[in-house]
Amino acid sequence: MITQMAVQGTARNLSAVARAVGVSAMTVSRVLRNHPRVAAETRRRVLLAAKKIGYTPDPHVARLMAVVRSYRSRRAEAIIALVRDATAGDELLDSAYHYVALKDINARAELHGYRAEEFRLNRKTMSVDRLERILEARGIEGLIVSPQSSHSIGMELDYSRFAAVTLGYGLEQPELHRASTNMTRGILQVTGELAARGYRRIGLAVTQWIDARSDHTYSGAMLNYQRKIPPRDRLPLLLFPQNNITHDERTFCAWFKHHRPDAIISFDTYVPEWLTRRLKLKIPDDIGVVVHDWLECQTNFAGINHRRPQVAAAAVDLLATMLVQNERGVPPIPRQVLVSPAWVDGPSIRPR
Repeated sequence: MITQMAVQGTARNLSAVARAVGVSAMTVSRVLRNHPRVAAETRRRVLLAAKKIGYTPDPHVARLMAVVRSYRSRRAEAIIALVRDATAGDELLDSAYHYVALKDINARAELHGYRAEEFRLNRKTMSVDRLERILEARGIEGLIVSPQSSHSIGMELDYSRFAAVTLGYGLEQPELHRASTNMTRGILQVTGELAARGYRRIGLAVTQWIDARSDHTYSGAMLNYQRKIPPRDRLPLLLFPQNNITHDERTFCAWFKHHRPDAIISFDTYVPEWLTRRLKLKIPDDIGVVVHDWLECQTNFAGINHRRPQVAAAAVDLLATMLVQNERGVPPIPRQVLVSPAWVDGPSIRPR
């Protein structure tokens, strides 16, 4: 009979090799099993370190793990459902809004032995009832809910049968475990960076949905910043009245002309065009622009990187823990994981 001590000893030896090379124990295990998905240089370093340390695999443990892997290859593929809204024409499907990508969720899910698959809810072809039947038929027990509608259908799901977490604060009810970017830190980082560059009249212009999705940390952090500056430099926040901001050009221009900010935290789409075309301003000569939700493709702007891959990883980790511990339904005490964003410098503001 294979003892627990033997398994623990093998794990310690794997960890020793992993530390020597600077890789994970899983990578060491793959090298020693001659797994094809390991880079040649990494394989060479691991084998060299294993020889140096004098590592030799326990044959009994190796045989046991081979049996376990064989079982895993035979069992039905474990799926995590990424549930999104897909209401045709919904204003939150506009390109101005960004969401956690399926590939980022999958990158973490695979480390837990799962694969994420996307399901899009709507009233016609994928109702809540139909989705629940599909999930039950396929044996899918884990959900990550990512609201993408101002009238989220996801709140209508029967969560009693599932382990479920959500992304951000778009899903107000029921209260699930959630992972989100800490936008209090993000806004305070931005205001600090802009102040260090000599900007004094800093404005915030986002939609009500963006503020709500962050649990109102955009507005809360800006008001906290304004509390510390002279009253003459405090600008009223502009929370666009419509989530489809293509209809808010007049509102924005009127607010801008009245309050005259010298820097603005806002969207990468629409707003820069309004500043340059409608208001005849030059970025950054006349106005500094910081993108509130910066992506790697937005190299022309400074901004806040929400670090969505890390948010995705936190959500998957929460869900994996629920599945292991057999937790189902709405949790009595919801947990929140907040990921610190990153400041990204860019040519849309003057140098520090």
